[in-house]
Amino acid sequence: MNVKELHSKINGYLETYGREEKSLIAVLQAIQEEYSYLPREAFPYLAREMHLHEAQIYGVATFYENFSLEAKGKYVIKVCDGTACHVRKSAPILERLRKELGLSAEKITTDDLMFTVQTVACLGACGLAPAMTVNNKVYASMTPEKAVELLKHLREEA
Repeated sequence: MNVKELHSKINGYLETYGREEKSLIAVLQAIQEEYSYLPREAFPYLAREMHLHEAQIYGVATFYENFSLEAKGKYVIKVCDGTACHVRKSAPILERLRKELGLSAEKITTDDLMFTVQTVACLGACGLAPAMTVNNKVYASMTPEKAVELLKHLREEA
């Protein structure tokens, strides 16, 4: 991580959104949009520039589920485990993805930062169950076999 570059980008976000406490979430969202997670190196710099305690920033970053403190893969796969998807067998899809990528419930990102696999409570696509997303694009009526084919396609695309 190039800290100088990170600080420069943060300065741009602070110019855009402001340095007031009310701007913190927007600034954190911009940082995460850029890096796909919130680098820990950003916290002390943000605290100093926004005149906040680092603990306040960390509290916001860990309170909201959409923020991540860990690097995510190029392809973020979210497997729905809501009621409709669960009943229509989303668990075997998740298991197959984890097996293919060497992941687990604890290790959600591949070492090469190509894939991150997460479960979500609901994607809001119940009529398409079982569903999953890749970088927010919805894939409907998934099966373990379709998931493996999609992985193959994503690898070729990369």
